[in-house]
Amino acid sequence: MEGAKLPEISAELVSRLIAGQFPQWASLPVKPVEVSGWDNRTFRLGERMSVRLPSAEGYTPQVAKEQRWLPFLAPLLPLPIPTPLGLGAPAEGYPWPWSVYGWLEGESAVSAPISDLARVAWQMAHFLNVLQSLDAESGPRFGPHSFYRGGPLTNYDAETRHAIGILGAEIDAAAALAVWEAAVSATWHGPPVWFHGDVSAGNVLIDGGQLSAVIDFGCAGVGDPACDTVIAWTLFEGESRQAFVNALAADAATWARGRGWALWKALIVLEEHCASDAVKAAEARRVLGEVLRGEVVSGSG
Repeated sequence: MEGAKLPEISAELVSRLIAGQFPQWASLPVKPVEVSGWDNRTFRLGERMSVRLPSAEGYTPQVAKEQRWLPFLAPLLPLPIPTPLGLGAPAEGYPWPWSVYGWLEGESAVSAPISDLARVAWQMAHFLNVLQSLDAESGPRFGPHSFYRGGPLTNYDAETRHAIGILGAEIDAAAALAVWEAAVSATWHGPPVWFHGDVSAGNVLIDGGQLSAVIDFGCAGVGDPACDTVIAWTLFEGESRQAFVNALAADAATWARGRGWALWKALIVLEEHCASDAVKAAEARRVLGEVLRGEVVSGSG
């Protein structure tokens, strides 16, 4: 496939892939989901399944990881997560492996109405507490497959400092640098535990106003769980943020590192989109404001 053009990842392509490799499902309709994500493109297959295809080569190691580890995690967690039903092979000009999963009901928290955000925050914290308690001895150590989520923030030190310098007067550079340096200094000394790696509104499903499932474990692995606290600044605020802080088993150093993860992501999104995408830039500024407004201190000590 070197030098070949990647085909458009469309419903038509998915239909051909399914027909060629899973003929038992060939008659089922294929439709793109409303919120597909960036790392992968997701399609609904019939009423009870979904198909997920990496959008670039760098995301392909996540396929085998999810196929291996989601069946191990699923029965041990308090909320539904994706269940692999099939592993697809490269075909039809598409060069990478891909997956078929069971369909999970619910709507992304990006747009779904939430009846009690504090309740959702508690549910999310409980989910993460259980995830971190699971046997991690043989789990996938953080690395390129997780984009170094679960690893030290120093992996993104140069990128973060560059973004702060580039954005200049666009942000409170001194405050951002102080938050970043505090995060990098709050070194992780705990035992490796399971982390999700991308706990965001887009990967949380809401059904009937309540948290119904957690999806997209592509960045999951074993290491430092601080990256999973980012949702405290991106989705929760006020009472709901406090509920999340109080319920999550995390110390002050973990919150400091989590704040650094949230800062890094907001900075790089703002740097990339400040002149090209007003919606993404506005959301990055909002999150950055939440991150810089004040420290989060663990309610569990």
